[in-house]
Amino acid sequence: MKDQPPRIGVIGGTGLYEVEALSARKWVAVRTPFGDPSDQILTGEIEGRPVAFLPRHARGHRILPGELNHRANIYALKKLGVAWIISVSAVGSLQRRFRPRDIVLPDQFLDRTKKSAEHTFFGRGIVAHIAFAHPVCESLRRLLLKSARALKARVHDGGTYVNMEGPAFSTRAESLANHRDGHAVIGMTNLGEARCAREAEISYATMAMVTDYDCWKDDEPHVTVDLIVENLHKNAELAKRCVLATIPQIPAAPEWPSHRALDTAILTDRKLWPPRTRQMLKPILARHL
Repeated sequence: MKDQPPRIGVIGGTGLYEVEALSARKWVAVRTPFGDPSDQILTGEIEGRPVAFLPRHARGHRILPGELNHRANIYALKKLGVAWIISVSAVGSLQRRFRPRDIVLPDQFLDRTKKSAEHTFFGRGIVAHIAFAHPVCESLRRLLLKSARALKARVHDGGTYVNMEGPAFSTRAESLANHRDGHAVIGMTNLGEARCAREAEISYATMAMVTDYDCWKDDEPHVTVDLIVENLHKNAELAKRCVLATIPQIPAAPEWPSHRALDTAILTDRKLWPPRTRQMLKPILARHL
């Protein structure tokens, strides 16, 4: 991949399984030491920029949130030379001001999963502790905000994304607690992606597309699959337009802080790295080998 310019990755969530604007399209199967990614990855170009698109839940929506292999997904994108990821995700609103069909650009995550061990590439003889105080790449997030505002979208700058486990939606007690705590939105997928992307030195930002009010709000219908699908169809075109408007604004060279996340993260002396783990993580550790 060294001879190719860095790619821009797009992960499509519920309702976004395709990016029609891609030219020179090719579906590529990518093998990883962590298992199979969600699907083949669609490569191509948008306005001369190389792009890689991954449908998070696979085409046809066949993978539960708890079944997602975030390590394989991010590793596969890294192996294809991806240096930036725009993640499009359906979410429930936890506050009145975030209305269905709004866009929220979170700047924080709250991990309510039980899968932390599956959200890291490290172990097996190499110890790393990434800085994750600011889990979203602010530079990429600001570009998405600029694009959404230019498109006259109802977009909100910042907020906390609560990552629940699923696949069931929240209980009312859980939803009310998240609402009272002031969190912005709730979803089931993005925390693992963000953590793995940071370890892979990929710039990552979430574009959260609001479909419902979860179940804390009594004067609105509680979240159902039918409600989500109805609003997703209305959201999908806006999401694509925002992605297409942002891609040409991304710098040609990966020089943001997230692209150097491992510089101060790896604790194990390089002389002690097991050869098998070094080889396994070659795409992740490329700058450090």
